[in-house]
Amino acid sequence: MSSDSPTADPSSTDPIDLRQLVREIPDFPKPGILFRDMGPMLRHPQGWQQAMDEMGKVCQKLQPDLIVGIESRGFIVGVSLATAQKIGFIKARKQGKLPPPVETLEYDLEYGSDAIEIMKTGFDHQPRVLIVDDLLATGGTAKACSDLVTTVGGEVCGFAFLIELAALGGRRRLPEGIPVESLIRYD
Repeated sequence: MSSDSPTADPSSTDPIDLRQLVREIPDFPKPGILFRDMGPMLRHPQGWQQAMDEMGKVCQKLQPDLIVGIESRGFIVGVSLATAQKIGFIKARKQGKLPPPVETLEYDLEYGSDAIEIMKTGFDHQPRVLIVDDLLATGGTAKACSDLVTTVGGEVCGFAFLIELAALGGRRRLPEGIPVESLIRYD
């Protein structure tokens, strides 16, 4: 979908093809990259509700105690899902954005490095944690988040993404044996 407006009929009660609610933006943020924008899905109440219902099925299957959302669009997905499932939410943020005490992890990207942090509080009694984000691409940030959750005492029970760019191989970087669910998969 290349236009900015969703083509799914918001008055219909039929299931929505969520791909219709993902805008494709060529050459953003730099030449050669095709950006997948979930913005139209957020503006489409029935589409967003369907996405949260489908992610809710992941929660029902995996039974997390907490959801950890990865900055920044993972906050939107994670808070919506945590609220719908009546479970807690914790943020995983870029370095320097959370008050102490935090745990920080530096990790390698395809072209450089980055760091992610999580607050050390809230992980008493080894809660089962579902890590969510809008997009799985190369998997580096999701893997780093998983390592952080484990370091602070959580047990990662799964990963859930709205969109997966399968050709980039991100799923292979995530811990083996932990379920990975994506609502929309681009091969």
